[in-house]
Amino acid sequence: MADDPVFEKARQMAFRLLSLRGRSTKEIRSKLREQKFEEPVINRVINRLLKDRYLDDAAFARDWARSLAENRLYGNRRIEMSLIEKGIAGGLIKETIAGVRKERPEREALEAVIRKKLKDRKLGDLDRRERQRLARSLMGRGFPAGLVFEMFRITEEGSFDERE
Repeated sequence: MADDPVFEKARQMAFRLLSLRGRSTKEIRSKLREQKFEEPVINRVINRLLKDRYLDDAAFARDWARSLAENRLYGNRRIEMSLIEKGIAGGLIKETIAGVRKERPEREALEAVIRKKLKDRKLGDLDRRERQRLARSLMGRGFPAGLVFEMFRITEEGSFDERE
């Protein structure tokens, strides 16, 4: 392999990218294309990284989804869209999201986001425009409209803490 300087350069670039954060196969392939490496070289690099277990889309999907669910408090649809963008297969996406939601259910994440956005206010204190803005924001984070409005109904009279 050392006798092929183009392959070695592409491989080193892939390692640099992976040292910054985990990446999917599609992301590495795309970055190498941006650097004008030819397809046969890219394929060799990808195959080597897969063989040596530096690339693992299932592990990447799990870590990425967990990060979005825990740190960013995104809903399932936003997580799904992000994984699609990263080139993760549909079946793996569903399995990954199901696994992540065992750790932190979507409803729990939604409650946390609502608490954070409301701070010390109650949902009932918001006027119609503020409620609409909050609902749009929550749906933009990937939470389903039905769940958002259900949470609004539950919390209309107080906060989450008061109903527990």
